[in-house]
Amino acid sequence: MEAKEADAESDTGRWQAVLARDRASDGRFVTGVLSTGIYCRPSCAARHPRRENVRFFADGAAARAAGLRPCKRCSPDDVARDERAVLAAIAAIKSAEQPLALADLARFAGYSPAHFQRVFARHTGLSPSAYARALRAERSAQALTSEQRVTDAIYEAGFSGPSRFYAANTQERLGMTASAWVNGGAGVTISWAVVPTSLGEMLVAATDKGVCRLSFNEGPDELARRFPRAELAEGDSAFAALLAQVVAAVERPDQDFAHIPLDVKGTAFQEAVWRELRRIPPGETRSYAQIAAAAGNPRAVRAAGSANGANNVAVLIPCHRVIRTDGTLGGYAYGLEIKRELLMRESS
Repeated sequence: MEAKEADAESDTGRWQAVLARDRASDGRFVTGVLSTGIYCRPSCAARHPRRENVRFFADGAAARAAGLRPCKRCSPDDVARDERAVLAAIAAIKSAEQPLALADLARFAGYSPAHFQRVFARHTGLSPSAYARALRAERSAQALTSEQRVTDAIYEAGFSGPSRFYAANTQERLGMTASAWVNGGAGVTISWAVVPTSLGEMLVAATDKGVCRLSFNEGPDELARRFPRAELAEGDSAFAALLAQVVAAVERPDQDFAHIPLDVKGTAFQEAVWRELRRIPPGETRSYAQIAAAAGNPRAVRAAGSANGANNVAVLIPCHRVIRTDGTLGGYAYGLEIKRELLMRESS
């Protein structure tokens, strides 16, 4: 049987995926190393081979037809099985009324607990137990937003009662009390100011925990729509000190502003994306695919883009440093002119 090599036109992109150990490419092709006679997943952790010794194949069958054997380290032929096992485990976690033990999930998948934990983490960026906690927290946030009564929201989120809800530290995760979350920030005081900058009028708002909103060409009306029941107050002298730091960060985005406190909350994956955005050095950019991989879920490129767009504190969480894979700027909530200017200031 004639070996089916991957089309040569895409070899450059495939090699880049191998160099990046891009887990999102696993299952799309395999990397054949002619000097060793083995083939691997693109994400294989083994030392990279010399480029001239590499051939790309559409799948393991094509590589085996060329006389190659599967790598024992990355088990490229197990990609489909691993994906099925992880998807089945996720479905079980979502439908379970009580937390599922790792041993039970592993036994259902046919893996040892330790190996299944590694497989699950490789695909989702979280352990099964952490995934279950994040899912429960996200359901809590969604339910609290949609339900009129806190007790109704607690049961809708899947908790057996209020004591279970508070034992899971949901209040700490959401950053507000349950009632404040339901009622659009009721009980929370937000200080704000609109100031001129070289990029245009800028709205800055903060709670006592940190900056909760930084945007351009918005005013108090937009802020009130986001927090309809919060107490909005024009910033005082204490707020002015924080505001000065924020303005300096916007005017000089190439400087370190990690010390500025933030009050932002999102889903587990959104927060993972935002953490990775803050790790991008000034003057550098990343693609949406790179951010998704760094956040622990390389297949969630579209979700990474959505998390990027859900960022409520422009510049301080530098979503402007994310561009498309082809090198074009992509989108930006406040216009490409501001995005281009921020990148130019950082690179200079």
